[in-house]
Amino acid sequence: MRRALLAPLLVVALTGCSVFGRDAPCRQADADSQVSAVWRPADFGGQDEMKIRLCVDDSCEEKASGNPDDPFTLLTVRLPDDVGATTVPVRLTVTSAKSGDTVVEDSTRAKLTEQHPNGTSCPPTAWTATFRAHPEKGLSSPKGMKLQN
Repeated sequence: MRRALLAPLLVVALTGCSVFGRDAPCRQADADSQVSAVWRPADFGGQDEMKIRLCVDDSCEEKASGNPDDPFTLLTVRLPDDVGATTVPVRLTVTSAKSGDTVVEDSTRAKLTEQHPNGTSCPPTAWTATFRAHPEKGLSSPKGMKLQN
């Protein structure tokens, strides 16, 4: 009788919390809803020569352009976790750290895409968009961007 009770418990233990292994157990990766901009610091001149400002609605983040020897730099603006499948206004402003002059100014609307870092049946759900901050094009697609010098 003991073996009859232990066998089902062993099966459940070996398959995680799923029933007979049909569903994989959820991993613990976390994710935030956010809009990001990535750039090559070398595109914006010398060490921290520019200030990159990214705004989504009324929330803004700012960062120096970085070291030209680094392959890329990332700036993110966090969104509410429950933002959902929506479109948000995004603004990019690049200013000279020395003079304060605006070098690049661009805006667009970002359609947020759904992300599931632990699989579609596991939380969390994050809503994201990513752009490249480009010195001539402003906000553009990061596709094809070389992340090495």
